[in-house]
Amino acid sequence: MESIFEVGNLKSNGHYALATIHNDIAYVSGQFSIDPVTQEKKFGTIEEETLQALKNIEYILQEIGSQKNQVLRMTLYIPNIQFWDRVDRVYTEFFGDHKPARSVVPTNELHFGFKIEIEAIAYI
Repeated sequence: MESIFEVGNLKSNGHYALATIHNDIAYVSGQFSIDPVTQEKKFGTIEEETLQALKNIEYILQEIGSQKNQVLRMTLYIPNIQFWDRVDRVYTEFFGDHKPARSVVPTNELHFGFKIEIEAIAYI
């Protein structure tokens, strides 16, 4: 098992790994809409935040030897189920024909006030 704590300027800021790799499977911790270069929190519309979180996952996967079309499963956390359709549109455009298993979980507020947090499992 290998724990990844930093990829570029994205890093874990608590007692967790940014990603864990075991038997060529990558488990990517929840990602928010944070700029991977400046580490700036990028608050915006649900569409903007969704795309940035997905791009962060893609960036992490590329750095550890995987890619978005190797994602097996995604879990998306949103503070309100009313965001579902808007998130799904961005997600569909991002993945195209690739359709990983997925759950969309409505929660209460998310950390820092973000509108979405996304975690992933992918093979390498």
